[in-house]
Amino acid sequence: MTKKAFESIAAGLKDAVSISAGQADPASYRVHVPAEIDVKAIRGQMGLSQEAFAERFGFATATVRDWEQRRRRPEASARILLRVIEREPDAVQRALRDG
Repeated sequence: MTKKAFESIAAGLKDAVSISAGQADPASYRVHVPAEIDVKAIRGQMGLSQEAFAERFGFATATVRDWEQRRRRPEASARILLRVIEREPDAVQRALRDG
């Protein structure tokens, strides 16, 4: 392991300890965009068809199909939204409701 890699890992661990202890400034939190996301698994755990999933969360059905068949990869912003959908689908639905 290089010194640079070690220092990066050590800094990350220090940040994690500060966050878990409530000592870190929330403004300093970094967003970690998942490199890959399994759209089919997320949709499957919700028990939705591709059409229903797309409609519920504002995606085009063809886009969901392409993601699942690996013809296209979700952009970073879509991967972030998909991660939130995976973990907090009700929150996303509340945020997207009309009115």
